[in-house]
Amino acid sequence: QVQLVESGGGLVQAGGSLRLSCAASGRTFRMYAMGWFRQAPGKEREFVAAINWTGTRTYYADSEKGRFAISRDNAKNILYLQMNNLKREDTATYYCATGSRSYYNEPTDLDSWGQGTQVTVSP
Repeated sequence: QVQLVESGGGLVQAGGSLRLSCAASGRTFRMYAMGWFRQAPGKEREFVAAINWTGTRTYYADSEKGRFAISRDNAKNILYLQMNNLKREDTATYYCATGSRSYYNEPTDLDSWGQGTQVTVSP
């Protein structure tokens, strides 16, 4: 069974940057698509970004395009999310996720979650 542990969250001012990390264990990391989701208080969990098993294809929610970048290091079993020009509406708990496929097609492909890391963007 896969284990996902997120880190890198914190408090940042609007316009600032953070890089989230997700350490994976329990299976062969490089074989599976990965992604990031987030959930703000009182809202449903929403898709942020995804990446295929080789890291050659990436996918983003419209609101994150141009500001966020997802990447992976298959040698270290780590997934990253670089977040730039953060806005107050980016405040949420961010979750790393994976599924059972190498390629990513849609958010429901990713159904195993970490515990999340909190990101808070101040004015």
